[in-house]
Amino acid sequence: MNGHNHHGIDSRRIGVAFFLNFAFTIIEFIGGILTNSTAIMADAVHDLGDTISIGFSWWLSKISRKHPDDAFTYGYYRFSLLGALVNGVVLVIGSMWVLSQSLPRLLSPEMPAAEGMFWLAILGVSVNGFAAWKLSKGKTLNERVLNWHLLEDVLGWLAVLIVSIVLLFVDWPILDPVLSIAFTLFILFNVLKNTYRTVKIFLQSAPDDVMLNEIRIKLNKLDHVNAIHSMNLWSLDGERNVLTAHFEIDQPLSASEQKTIKQDIRKHLSGFSLAYTTIEFEFPDEYCRDD
Repeated sequence: MNGHNHHGIDSRRIGVAFFLNFAFTIIEFIGGILTNSTAIMADAVHDLGDTISIGFSWWLSKISRKHPDDAFTYGYYRFSLLGALVNGVVLVIGSMWVLSQSLPRLLSPEMPAAEGMFWLAILGVSVNGFAAWKLSKGKTLNERVLNWHLLEDVLGWLAVLIVSIVLLFVDWPILDPVLSIAFTLFILFNVLKNTYRTVKIFLQSAPDDVMLNEIRIKLNKLDHVNAIHSMNLWSLDGERNVLTAHFEIDQPLSASEQKTIKQDIRKHLSGFSLAYTTIEFEFPDEYCRDD
């Protein structure tokens, strides 16, 4: 599958998630009012933020499919990463809002309409579960962060379903705000981890320390290579990695010998996820312009 088709599929998956989330957000607001459930209303507001951020990510995903040009010589892949960062921020803000609404209800809980909660929860698990399943096939960081949006909703609605069943038989209204707080804290923890990773990629940290060490060990074993320096490993979008390095060669080599080393480098790097690789040879007594 070529890169253009791959990105087209990514965009379609995000598009499906957007329309499902948008439609269900409207249903949630109506259902939250009718059932008097703080858990449902909190999730409805949270889903509104999700819908906005998913739509933004969808737009950025389309931009990321553009081919490299003079303005963005590596291409537009990092626009997708920007979508992941925005989504992470929206989720953190939304989670804090949910907590601010749920905590006061612990002191003065109100009994929601349990039967309405039950049927709305069934619909919520179905719709968000399908959307999460669609995005679970994606490999980009943007899709993984978006998937947390939807997994949050699936877990939340499963909890709403369980609580609604309990409330059909027991008068425990405090379960409603407790539910909101529990799943919000769980998702907030995971979103912060993903957002932290996204920020690190934006700052061009090595995407994988283990990968970097493995690459260095393999390449140092090549014939005629005395040392390797100026090795840089960073990621465009969490999926497409970039490697650059300078090889100190022990003696002048013919064009044929250089070609052989390049072929060995290509073979050693074939098992790693590298979208771009730039290798420079430096011969004895040659000055390195990057030092």
